[in-house]
Amino acid sequence: MFDMDLAWWELVVRATVVYFALLVMVRISGKRTVGQFTPFDLLVVMLLSESVSSALSGGDNSVAAGLVLAGTLIIINMGIAYATSRSDRLENLVQGQPVLVGRNGDVFMDKLQANHISMRDFSQALREADCEMQDMRCAFLEADGRISILKQGH
Repeated sequence: MFDMDLAWWELVVRATVVYFALLVMVRISGKRTVGQFTPFDLLVVMLLSESVSSALSGGDNSVAAGLVLAGTLIIINMGIAYATSRSDRLENLVQGQPVLVGRNGDVFMDKLQANHISMRDFSQALREADCEMQDMRCAFLEADGRISILKQGH
């Protein structure tokens, strides 16, 4: 149960490589993956988890290996959170920056399309902000995938 098939350091290396590889893939896939899960997005996340499980464990299904992997992932995540809270440059690299997707009632369709945001999602953000298109001063696709709307006169 606690006898590991692999050395502890190999598990740490595997977890580190998989963590950073997935981080890059998720960042490349766009903001929507992070902020606005559709059923399809959720399915991809679940399948990603399943697809990398053997890469993480290397076939070692012991409790000890699972604990080493879990501890490594948590420590890496805490390290990334610590580093990004102290470096704007690193935060922008890891989490991204807001993108202006509309101004003064005009929607920048090229920006929406580049970020895989539908007009339906944009219209929903307008409704949630209780804002008509002509009353929109600015609209931003935030780094976490939300769309924030600033009204005229505010």
